[in-house]
Amino acid sequence: GSHDSFSYWVDEKSPVGPDQATAIKRLARISLVRKIMKKWSVTQNLTFKEQLEGGIRYFDLRVSSKPGEIGQEIYFIHGLFGIKVWDGLKEMNNFLEQHPKEVIFLDFNHFYAMDDSHHHFLINRIRSAFESKLCCVECVEYVTLLYMWEKKHQVLIFYHHPLYQEYPFLWPGNKMPAPWANTTNVHKLLQFLETTLGERSRYGTFHVSQAILTPRVKTIARHLIRGLKNTLVHRNLPMILNWVKEQKPGVMGVNIITSDFVELVDFAATVIALNDLLLEEDESAT
Repeated sequence: GSHDSFSYWVDEKSPVGPDQATAIKRLARISLVRKIMKKWSVTQNLTFKEQLEGGIRYFDLRVSSKPGEIGQEIYFIHGLFGIKVWDGLKEMNNFLEQHPKEVIFLDFNHFYAMDDSHHHFLINRIRSAFESKLCCVECVEYVTLLYMWEKKHQVLIFYHHPLYQEYPFLWPGNKMPAPWANTTNVHKLLQFLETTLGERSRYGTFHVSQAILTPRVKTIARHLIRGLKNTLVHRNLPMILNWVKEQKPGVMGVNIITSDFVELVDFAATVIALNDLLLEEDESAT
């Protein structure tokens, strides 16, 4: 999986998003401030298509309306506005059309400046984009690849808002817990990932290990121009990747792992290779 999957493009010419504090919005009237914000808002270099081609199958999504804009269009957002959600969904659907056995998870987990009418608009966009590819809510343990292939389903949508209850193809957010370490320290991050894996639900939910470091205000202040990638990610990714290599999938093991800048190391290939351990278990059991 990728963290803030959509942030490969953000619009530094647009107003700052409603996910930011009032003080930041005031500061961001200065174009230089928005340029600096972009360096800290972007967590991926690859487009959705490129991420899919690279093996990413879980997408972490934050969305917002544009306050003051006529209509109900919804955009991706991380400090600054990204592309229209509709454009991203179409890009993903094109990939799925060409690869009918691939399955993706879309996790809509933060909503800003959205009332119920915005939500219904967005949900209808999701339905229009994927139609019969959408997998309705089911017992998590039943949802194997074989199950998805037999039903010709390719998309699971997780929707962290009470309106999920009105649509059978929206999975509740509590089926996709993603505990967040909120630290700049890689050792604390790895300890947190270990602890939360040990506490994960044995049955009934998926589980996201967020292998990401989060800058604090003072981190940004000290390294304004360098940005997220050069300050936190480059230096710590090798240690994070070593932790990934040591994991085992399956019950009480890792399930979904997310990272920033997924192409900087062989992140996706490393996570995918963990599945070989399950095959080895099957072989030894038989």
